Amino acid sequence: MTLWTAILVAAAVAFGLKLAGHLVPERLLAEPHVKRVTAALPIALLAALVATQAFVSPGGTLALDARAAAVAVAVVALLLRAPFIVVVVLGAATAAVLRALGWAA
Repeated sequence: MTLWTAILVAAAVAFGLKLAGHLVPERLLAEPHVKRVTAALPIALLAALVATQAFVSPGGTLALDARAAAVAVAVVALLLRAPFIVVVVLGAATAAVLRALGWAA
């Protein structure tokens, strides 16, 4: 399979999934358990993306480095109910300081 074939197949699958979402009857989407699941999906996706970026090295192995420490600091700041901009700045500063000290990602 060539690269362009893979891209076209992926595009067709994405289009099909979007079309299927528009064809789902409204009564099925109005059920309480469906609403709970669909409300939690973006949270789960974001958590998976953060975990992948923070704990996986470019080679695909587990990496505990400045990124993991930055996420830990950000989680603590969130638990202390810090404003979002403070959480971002603390996480970035943590990663920057640790990388400056030689603990690079």
